[in-house]
Amino acid sequence: MPTLKEIKGRIGSVRSTLKITSAMKLVSSAKLRKAQAAIENMLPYQSQLQRLLALLPPAPSTFWAEIMDESAQKSVPSTNSGENVDAMTNTDRQSSTVIVAVASNSSLCGGFNANVIARVKTLLKEHPGATVYSIGRKMADAMRKAGYPSPEDFSALSEHPAYAPAAELATRLMKDFFEGRTDRVLLVYNHYVSSAKQVPVVETFLPAGEMPGQAGHDGGGPAGHDAQAGHDGNGPTGHDGGATPVLPDPDREADCILEPSAKEILKRLLPKTVKLKLYTVLLDSAAAEHAARTIAMQTATDNGEDLLDELTLQYNKGRQQKITSEILDLAGGQNQE
Repeated sequence: MPTLKEIKGRIGSVRSTLKITSAMKLVSSAKLRKAQAAIENMLPYQSQLQRLLALLPPAPSTFWAEIMDESAQKSVPSTNSGENVDAMTNTDRQSSTVIVAVASNSSLCGGFNANVIARVKTLLKEHPGATVYSIGRKMADAMRKAGYPSPEDFSALSEHPAYAPAAELATRLMKDFFEGRTDRVLLVYNHYVSSAKQVPVVETFLPAGEMPGQAGHDGGGPAGHDAQAGHDGNGPTGHDGGATPVLPDPDREADCILEPSAKEILKRLLPKTVKLKLYTVLLDSAAAEHAARTIAMQTATDNGEDLLDELTLQYNKGRQQKITSEILDLAGGQNQE
């Protein structure tokens, strides 16, 4: 049985831990509010972009490849530039499948990292030679141990999601895809459903011409989500999960006037849609991370308070027992006299 001094030391240790978990819960709650605000501020822009692209009838996927290939050629230097070839556009890649996996840079967020890492490992069993672009140190460490090191360090994208670096990564992925070095790009991340629920999902990022209900979507789930993810596409982020909207046909007439031309408008809007998709995923994952950490710290705080109550009760019982023993000793001594 522990002594009173040992119990008192444990009480002090638990109280110190409670201060840490309470502070981390407050910090995560504040970050969660900011992440939610960032998504909500972006949603009107994304919704209007989707609405503009839905004005015209669908077009063949070859049209997407044509305009996106042209956009990628303008945005990223050619891989024939010699020594300045980036590691992300290396032609020595062994796999035609690329997995962009998003996790966090730190732990103490419950099963947030473990769930998405397990989902990626399941995908790697289906695509054993895939290349994994790990966003977040926890994902990078896990993939390195599994034998899938990331070509570059993308930890900054997980900690501070920003449109510019996300757009650069999306453009390079598009360039690799349309130059034939990859034939499929998948996104794996935790979707923020609510503060108490974050679901790992898999989406087809490229080929972007694939639409819900067509071949190529992983698991056949709604809007390209994995069927096992349980995501219905109506979460707080507001995106429908598909990598791109319906492709309009610039050669068909529409019920609106387009200037300078439908094709020219599409050349600008469609690449932006793909870039915006990756940025949305980063914001979604960030919100899920902060929500998971808030819940984890709240649970740790509640458990700590319960443990503190048990230790306090145990300490008080021990102290009372000690006092009773001393009184009995005094009373016994008086009787002997």
